[in-house]
Amino acid sequence: MKKCHLVLISALIIATKANAQKLNAMNWLNEPAQWEIKDNKLTMYTTPQSDYWNKSHYGFTVYDGPFLYTERSGEFEVSVKMSATYKSRFDQVCLMLRIDENNYVKTGVEYVDGIFNISTVHTIEKSSWSVLGLKDKPKNVWMKAVRRLDALEIFYSTDGTNYIMTNTVYFPEFKTVQVGMMAASPDGNGFNAVFEDFKITHLPDKRRLEWLKNNPG
Repeated sequence: MKKCHLVLISALIIATKANAQKLNAMNWLNEPAQWEIKDNKLTMYTTPQSDYWNKSHYGFTVYDGPFLYTERSGEFEVSVKMSATYKSRFDQVCLMLRIDENNYVKTGVEYVDGIFNISTVHTIEKSSWSVLGLKDKPKNVWMKAVRRLDALEIFYSTDGTNYIMTNTVYFPEFKTVQVGMMAASPDGNGFNAVFEDFKITHLPDKRRLEWLKNNPG
């Protein structure tokens, strides 16, 4: 029995490592001047006065925040642990999923007027913004997104185990997505952001599973 338990534990460890993405193999959009990957952990100093936003309310479009990404098609779950030394209004660390300049979601922690928020910007041609205020400054936050059909389900956690849903948003299906880590400092001169445990898990196509259920071999 003990041997079986050891085999099971080993299998779980291997599966966890398999899902962890090798950050050195990922690509930059808007590479920052200062960054480091060590022990599969990304540390960056964000580019001053950078952000992602399309048109709505403020009347401008910006698309210059540093974003380290890999590409993924189909349905999947992605999660990442994040922390930062927030300094200025709108400083943010985010999980980001991007199809192109007009279709993306960034979700994470954003510091606004002394309050730390779980923040989501959902952009389909124009950006919309939702926030959920936290009582205290979080030491770490884990963000998770599940892509199924034409939607993203978005969750956050402060312990890496218990997740709370914050949003379900429309996201175009049948498109390859850039998935990764983004940080920006729209009003400030930059800050240190840290990302760890970035993982993507493939999910079998939901429609295909239904077809297989109705058409057993």
